[in-house]
Amino acid sequence: MIKSILAIFVVLLSINSSYAFFGKDKKTDNEKKKQIIQERTDLLSYEKNTIDIFKNTSASVVNVSNNRLIRSGWLFDSRTTEVPAGAGTGFVWDDKGHIITNFHVIQRGSSFTVSFKNDPKQYEAELVGAEPAKDIAVLKLKKLPKKLTPISMGTSSNLVVGQKAMAIGSPFGLDQSITSGIISALGRKIQGIGGVSIYGMIQTDCSINPGNSGGPLLDSAGNVIGMNTMIFSHSGSSAGVGFAVPADTINRIVPELIKYGKVMSRPYIGVALLDDNRARYYGFTEGVVIREVFDGGPAEKAGLRGTKVDRRGQPYWGDVIVAIDDKPINSYDDIYHVLEKYKKGDRVEITYLRDDKKKKVKLNLTNSAQFE
Repeated sequence: MIKSILAIFVVLLSINSSYAFFGKDKKTDNEKKKQIIQERTDLLSYEKNTIDIFKNTSASVVNVSNNRLIRSGWLFDSRTTEVPAGAGTGFVWDDKGHIITNFHVIQRGSSFTVSFKNDPKQYEAELVGAEPAKDIAVLKLKKLPKKLTPISMGTSSNLVVGQKAMAIGSPFGLDQSITSGIISALGRKIQGIGGVSIYGMIQTDCSINPGNSGGPLLDSAGNVIGMNTMIFSHSGSSAGVGFAVPADTINRIVPELIKYGKVMSRPYIGVALLDDNRARYYGFTEGVVIREVFDGGPAEKAGLRGTKVDRRGQPYWGDVIVAIDDKPINSYDDIYHVLEKYKKGDRVEITYLRDDKKKKVKLNLTNSAQFE
């Protein structure tokens, strides 16, 4: 009997110990499941700067939509419809409603709409002027929103490779996106949309994708130092090599586009040139061939000659410009950028070939808009 009681006591003790054991393990498992939530520490100064720049600038950055007319149907049953043709980014230039963007964003558009952050309304805009050679265009809102915040323009003359840069835009239609990086290089020469290279371009590793075009590239003070324009990528997406039109170029050209609708200050010699490819086809290996000399222009006054064609279609080639102030000229690109360093009224020396003989003449540059 005593042995039976002792056996029962041992069993009960074992069961009690097991409950205590498993209860303790269960409590330990629950404790293990708990996540330790840490309070966020102070942000780094780099992070705070990016946040502040986005907060202070995003209201000045807009989405730009390009609409295009297309014709469908046949003959008397034809219909004209306006369809979306593309989209990009832009930024507010002034309180009068001028919006700056890339020329290629609005190219061949029949109408344009602009949208702002936290504003569901689409604002119609009209094209004021464009400079394709620099990929710059100016739109103007037909009706202004209640609040318009012009962006802060800076300069690109004192940029340093390695300094911080930020890009705001609408990549792939995702509006109000910001990316940050650095200035990777300066003074890049990139083939532009307008048929000539754009000199002095800013290279950055900020992520720039389709839709970012026309958006601002900002420095750590929130000033515009460039306008995001293009990327180098085999896939069409950012590969860490993006380019921006320098702020100094924008600051120089935009006021003229707003005032005149085109660039009026570009110096010119008063000629039309034979297309580079055609010139090479006809065997010209150096210089640019004068196709036409404009009446009353500096070239005509200096005695330069254009190309003539006889009754049988046989061309008599005009003078071939090979240098301006001893700077070699071998393409339209060369002559465009050499002349860009001068201003209206400057006197230059033109070196040219006539009947395979090298000649020189001096002339005063005039305003290019006179011949456009």
